[in-house]
Amino acid sequence: MNASALTEFFEDATEVVTATSDFLYGSILAYLLLGVGLVYTLWTRGVQVRLFGRMWKSVAGKDDDTVHPGISSFQAFATGMASRVGTGNIVGVAVALTLGGPGAIFWMWVVAFLGMATGFVEATLAQMFKVRNGSDDTYRGGPAYYIRYGLKSKAFAAVFAVIVVFVFGFAFNMVQANTIADTLSSNHNISSSITAIVLVALVAPLLFGGIKVIAKFSGRIMPIVAGIYVLIALTVVAMNITQVPQLFGDIFSAAFGLNEAVVGAGAGIMAALINGTRRGLFSNEAGMGSAPNMAATASVSHPIQQGLIQSLGVFIDTMVVCTATALMVMASGVYDVSLIGSGQGAALTGAAVISAFGGWAAWLMTGIIFLFAFTSIFGNYTYAEVNLHYLGARKTGLTLARLLIVVAVAAGALVSLDLAWALADVAMWAMAMINLVAILLLSKWFIGALKDYEALTKGGKKVTRFVGHGNPHLPGDLPGDIWAKGATR
Repeated sequence: MNASALTEFFEDATEVVTATSDFLYGSILAYLLLGVGLVYTLWTRGVQVRLFGRMWKSVAGKDDDTVHPGISSFQAFATGMASRVGTGNIVGVAVALTLGGPGAIFWMWVVAFLGMATGFVEATLAQMFKVRNGSDDTYRGGPAYYIRYGLKSKAFAAVFAVIVVFVFGFAFNMVQANTIADTLSSNHNISSSITAIVLVALVAPLLFGGIKVIAKFSGRIMPIVAGIYVLIALTVVAMNITQVPQLFGDIFSAAFGLNEAVVGAGAGIMAALINGTRRGLFSNEAGMGSAPNMAATASVSHPIQQGLIQSLGVFIDTMVVCTATALMVMASGVYDVSLIGSGQGAALTGAAVISAFGGWAAWLMTGIIFLFAFTSIFGNYTYAEVNLHYLGARKTGLTLARLLIVVAVAAGALVSLDLAWALADVAMWAMAMINLVAILLLSKWFIGALKDYEALTKGGKKVTRFVGHGNPHLPGDLPGDIWAKGATR
């Protein structure tokens, strides 16, 4: 097969996989995500609103006087945010705007609001069914574990674990490396081969340091980078503050096909719904089953605490960071309906910042994109490692996996990833489908945990230890001894 035939093969394959992804998201997943999120919003009586203040107390450590060993709830939150808050907030939002029009942002909000309830549930279940990680003070858990021990299904648990390892260990890390290489090449003429070498030198030491090292790194870096980026975006919006009411009007009208210019450009209701849902899911991950892998590693007194923290992560990711990006791009003047269909990403967001601050801001955006993508590599890896452990990988297997992931990072910096993006979207669909069905089937466990939490904290009391054996709120005893009476966490 010559080079021309090979190129044509990959182009055809990309078209087929992309068409499949459009069908799976538009005909199935979009409605399932919204439906499951609505169900859990009703069942929890609006937990994302009702316990919003408690979320902030939990992430700040003010809801629990107990000192826990191992990875703290904040470190688990920050590492999860390292995967959530990344190129999806810069690239994904711009892509949503240029494929689905301004209306896509509205559907990102809807997915995020309802997803706060879904994220709350999946993280709580991850805590309830977590297991000890050998003799150290850390834990492992996530959908593979609650499917295995909660639903007693080894087969589906293994399928889910394999998908997570592929998506987060390889596909998404290649995408992150590609984003870094493309930014450095297009903005600063830095060779992709040089970027690949530098990334390998930076990534390898942290990967081989393990989850504890990654958690400490993410806990220090992510809040700073995210804060700087949001401040930049809000500054651009403030510089164009008079446009903000009109921007919100454009978002709402386009979401329901009421903006003739947007519809005429090819971004009707379905385009907004599909692209808003797809990019919203990629960004905040609520319901996908990825964030629970990190949520389970935290040492907390009650599973609900980490559920609340992960729900807050969905809010920060989409309602704060993605909204700031969308308003910045739309207010800066670099975006109009003529761009619909172009699928532009980081270049459009970068152009918005440069138009506000001048050419020097290209380096600023390069630094932010680099740190977002770089920290996302480690957030992604932690998800892969948890599932590698589930599949039986130990020291040798993990070492081999880390070496292969380093290779994937290098390859991602050097190749075009249109097909990888499309394959990852389909794999995300499979992850979300398995996970959403699982958490629905395990509803009695999480509802029992919520009742227990509300009973323990009635009247504003701080959290006391959760007991998973002989608890009248639960449908049975949780497996293992982590939540047994008198156990330490």
